[in-house]
Amino acid sequence: MKAKFLVPLAIFLVLAGFLGYGLTLNPREVPSPLIDKPAPGFSLARLEAPGQQFGTEDMRGKVWLLNVWASWCVSCRQEHPQLVALARQGVPVIGLNYKDERDAALKWLKDHGNPYAQTVADPDGRIGIDYGVYGTPETFLIDRGGVIRYKHIGPVTPDTIRNVLLPRIAELSRAG
Repeated sequence: MKAKFLVPLAIFLVLAGFLGYGLTLNPREVPSPLIDKPAPGFSLARLEAPGQQFGTEDMRGKVWLLNVWASWCVSCRQEHPQLVALARQGVPVIGLNYKDERDAALKWLKDHGNPYAQTVADPDGRIGIDYGVYGTPETFLIDRGGVIRYKHIGPVTPDTIRNVLLPRIAELSRAG
């Protein structure tokens, strides 16, 4: 009779253990299969000048950030001042305008400031798919050789900049 209750109790305890462990994980740290792999290449129309192309090869030899954003993204507005501050510190930030209307994106940058060294348009989200984008904003740290070294999901915060991005950027810049 007691064994009849021990099996469900054991199953419950195992499930509770898995759930408890899951609660200790950081939802911003979703493992990406692209970490330490070459960044997917692209050559896209520039948002500001659709007749001109800009791509990953233009950043070869530099440590840079690729920030996936959209004018309709509420969280993008939250992180925008941090990106402006990063750009003022000389960090090259490339914007990937994701599934957005060009006019809305241009107006958004005019109203909120433009932290991007370049912004490319990904209106159908194909490049976002190549990068495994779940939603906006997402930010990728890419080294001089074009390899993704870090992925941040959600808005970049001052803590993320201070404790994660700037130390990694400095390390990758020194690595030459």
